[in-house]
Amino acid sequence: MKATYSNQEMSAEVAQMLAKEDKRVTTGKVIFLVATIAVLIFSYRQSELNFPLLLQRGGNMVEYTRSYFPPDFSYWQTYLEDTIITISMGIWGTLLAAIAAVPLSVLASENVCPVWIVQPTRRLLDAMRAINEIVFALVFVVAVGLGPFAGVMALFVHTAGALGKLFSEAVEAIEPGQVEGVRATGASKIQEIIFGIIPQVIPLWTSFTLYRFESNVRAASVLGIVGAGGIGVSLYQSFQSFDYGKVCAILIILILATSIIDTISAKLRNSLV
Repeated sequence: MKATYSNQEMSAEVAQMLAKEDKRVTTGKVIFLVATIAVLIFSYRQSELNFPLLLQRGGNMVEYTRSYFPPDFSYWQTYLEDTIITISMGIWGTLLAAIAAVPLSVLASENVCPVWIVQPTRRLLDAMRAINEIVFALVFVVAVGLGPFAGVMALFVHTAGALGKLFSEAVEAIEPGQVEGVRATGASKIQEIIFGIIPQVIPLWTSFTLYRFESNVRAASVLGIVGAGGIGVSLYQSFQSFDYGKVCAILIILILATSIIDTISAKLRNSLV
């Protein structure tokens, strides 16, 4: 009887503990829900969202958009050459960023490096990612002058921060078994990374890099506004002169170029992942 009574007491104790745990979980969910609603309301007010005003004045946008047509393709060869420069900027900005992001991502991964290395590296990546490409382009224009090189460097720095973050998340999500197998052979830390980690993350890294390349081509198209080369120069000049037909032609060429890049990138990603 004594043993049975003890078991009953233990069962009651376990039930009470589970009830308390459920209560804590429920309370946490309610707090999270209330906090989320509060943040949404606050950000709604800060953003000054006014959808009725948008509907009321939507006709102004229609009238403005009509001024873009018909497109003026009289300088299409120049625009095409500038677009090729823009794509080239995207290629090199992304390539340099991917190369730099590999060691940075390893240093930012908690399952590879100690916290005193991880945290400073993550803050560096945050800074690189938080500052817009146009700001970096202004800095590099001062250093290297007007032209695509400044745009490439701006894309490189910003994209290295973004890819470093994405790459490190992929490293932290790896299966540890392969790394432990390499370690069991007496391999060094570098060999563990080369043979245990990188083979697992290469497909994801490649996919992330292709996504960023698409984004960088779009970003490079506006860097010309600050003198960093590419189609952005022609786009800015056309806007300044209110020559919206030329603006429309440039935008159409950019849309076509982006669509082609997206199609090719999608096929590459599907073959790798």
